[in-house]
Amino acid sequence: MYDERLTVPRSWWLLSVACGLSVALILLRYDAVAALVGLVVGIVAGAAALSSYGSARIRVVQGSLVAGQARIPVSALGTAHPLTPAEAVAWRSVKADPRAFMLLRSYVPTALRIEITDPKDPTPYVYLSTRSPQRLAEALTAERQSTGR
Repeated sequence: MYDERLTVPRSWWLLSVACGLSVALILLRYDAVAALVGLVVGIVAGAAALSSYGSARIRVVQGSLVAGQARIPVSALGTAHPLTPAEAVAWRSVKADPRAFMLLRSYVPTALRIEITDPKDPTPYVYLSTRSPQRLAEALTAERQSTGR
């Protein structure tokens, strides 16, 4: 089993404070209470947005790869290729295929590219940003062997 949550870096949480300060400054022209309410609402809204963006998960469970909203049976997956940071940048830019399924986060430097072997599926590969591409590849191999596919 494999489970990873692609949380945003800690430094990004300062963006929610900046969002709150921006709203507070906009509302300051009305009065201090409105600015204070704007500060709190802005921080909460920014934190909710960051939490939502960082809630993407990659899991290997019950014979499937679950990446974000996608659920792909391991029987439809081919070879997994762990990517270095330089290779990851190339595969999400100049080498990218528009038909590919990509769950990418720019703040995660490494990735895993997995070929799709299902002839009925037009998706050529799955690109997943992951902090431990080798572990994910091993989990997929173990899941494929345990399901006998």
